[in-house]
Amino acid sequence: MSVELLSPAGNLEKLRLAFEYGADAAYMGLSDFSLRANAGNFSEKDLQEVSRLKQSSGKRLYGTLNMIFDEQKLISLQEQMGTINSWPFDAFIISDLGLVPILQDALGDDVELHLSTQASCTNSSSASMYRKMGFSRVILGRETPLDDIKRIKDANPDLQLEVFVHGAMCMAYSGRCLLSSHLAGRSANQGDCSHACRWNYRLATTEAIEEVLKSGALALEEEQRSGVYYPISEQDGYTTILSSKDLCMIDHLGELVEAGVDSLKIEGRMKSSYYVAVVTRAYRKALDNLGTGDEGWRAYREDLFNISHREYSTGFFFGHGPVDPVRGESIDKSTEKGYERNYLFCGFVGEKVAEGIYTLELKNQIKDTMKIEYIAKDVPKIEDEGFTLLDADHIPVGQADHGKIQYIKTTKPIEKGYIIRRESVPK
Repeated sequence: MSVELLSPAGNLEKLRLAFEYGADAAYMGLSDFSLRANAGNFSEKDLQEVSRLKQSSGKRLYGTLNMIFDEQKLISLQEQMGTINSWPFDAFIISDLGLVPILQDALGDDVELHLSTQASCTNSSSASMYRKMGFSRVILGRETPLDDIKRIKDANPDLQLEVFVHGAMCMAYSGRCLLSSHLAGRSANQGDCSHACRWNYRLATTEAIEEVLKSGALALEEEQRSGVYYPISEQDGYTTILSSKDLCMIDHLGELVEAGVDSLKIEGRMKSSYYVAVVTRAYRKALDNLGTGDEGWRAYREDLFNISHREYSTGFFFGHGPVDPVRGESIDKSTEKGYERNYLFCGFVGEKVAEGIYTLELKNQIKDTMKIEYIAKDVPKIEDEGFTLLDADHIPVGQADHGKIQYIKTTKPIEKGYIIRRESVPK
């Protein structure tokens, strides 16, 4: 199979954009059983539209049942298996092995199962065991380095491997702490925890560590490890001490493919529709142009630094990972601050009602004094400063807002469905 690009779908709009902007497949959660309980998720009222989008696109769709099930949730799942079977899922993403017999009994032994990253599969023996249990794909734990991915694939050539390539990373999960590995070189994940959480720390100011930090931040220094610092970014009186860097592997897709990865996954079911569109198209362009020498995809790469994001890193693929902001290799060295966002998602271009006049489907306000931009699947951006905003009676107005009947008049070559954005802090 060719390498799959897999995008998040937190609701119907995000599902549509994931498919439209280049994803080969999307993953979505059902309201009662999703690990992302605060994402929009999907309910029975969405079934018909989800089925239509999947059929018209010809793309694949995966259902996430990756929460940890207690007895009540397990009973609820069993009661709803008939309804779950009506969704057009090509596979189910699960972490709780108790679901394997339930899904196989209800949907047949040939039901396609993908092991969630929550199961922390990071070695070839575990991968082989899951394959024997009936999993056709393993979503590897995010701690798996590139060299190990190749070894896992070599040992299990008939098992599909999926990895996260973009989005948020965790500082710790399921009781697994990374501080011990960072400060002592002793991995709590391998039974050698140094109990770093119980050590004595003090705050060191920038003046004391000027050569280490040059951003005006503070840092933690442990009592027995003088000169070893853990940077703390402080904004508005609060710190992001437990906030890891974001993952961005767009410059290393060739290495992932060479290692044997079958699916490249974008994190973000709780992120915005704009995020889904921009990130999906950037990775689509980069993946399509692997080995061609065509550098046109880089125009789409630029937008990864304009969406809301923390400082980027390459995760654990090549080293310590995002828990190590001093030594970790960073893609984006332009800032040591928290979230960065250069553009604000304003909405969509609607139906064309006359030559150069389109309805507006806005999420955020725009004014006729602003410079706006349009983007689409194959359009990096079109700048527009000469547009006119019209009210419901086609009378020019100074601003357009969410929830109103409004139009935009422009000479730019735009079409229905184009995304409208503007600078986060308009000039």
